[in-house]
Amino acid sequence: MNSKTASDSAATAADDPDWLVDDPHTASEAADLAQAAAPWRVLIVDDDVDVHVVTKFALSQASFQGRRLSFLHAYSGLEALAVLRSTPDVAVVLLDVIMESQDAGLQVARQIREELHNSAVRIILRTGQPGQALEHRIIVDYDINDFWCKTDLTTRKLFTTVISSLRTYASLREAQQQVAELAAALEHQGGRH
Repeated sequence: MNSKTASDSAATAADDPDWLVDDPHTASEAADLAQAAAPWRVLIVDDDVDVHVVTKFALSQASFQGRRLSFLHAYSGLEALAVLRSTPDVAVVLLDVIMESQDAGLQVARQIREELHNSAVRIILRTGQPGQALEHRIIVDYDINDFWCKTDLTTRKLFTTVISSLRTYASLREAQQQVAELAAALEHQGGRH
């Protein structure tokens, strides 16, 4: 009886000219999965090339929610802002404080929040100058999510900080998406009355 069922299935498949064509729903689901698996974008902003190399190496095997990390690079505050303008889905910015000026990183952080209106991206300030600035004031005044002295940021601490930041970013983006969907539904509902 099983061999008859198998031969009936084979005959049905042979009679159907589209038996090999992907179902549109399956293709759509595959596209959704591919989008979901897109890597998390991490922007490294530092005027020291070695910091880029070491950071990328330290995080090269990291993944979160089944997604790897993709690294973008900027070597000045101006480059960082250009990258952020052209790539709005950056999840984490690892931002040096002192680059082309003593407070270049702080100015970038302020512009990310005030000019680019990006409240989701997680900003992790890094400085090579311990005691260079008061952590508490900086975190509050500049809407920074974390602040580290480069010498204290071991590979394990960097990994933990980045994964924690990605978790927060993912939650914020999900909340923003839900708010946008609710606003669209309310607008659509209001248009029908």
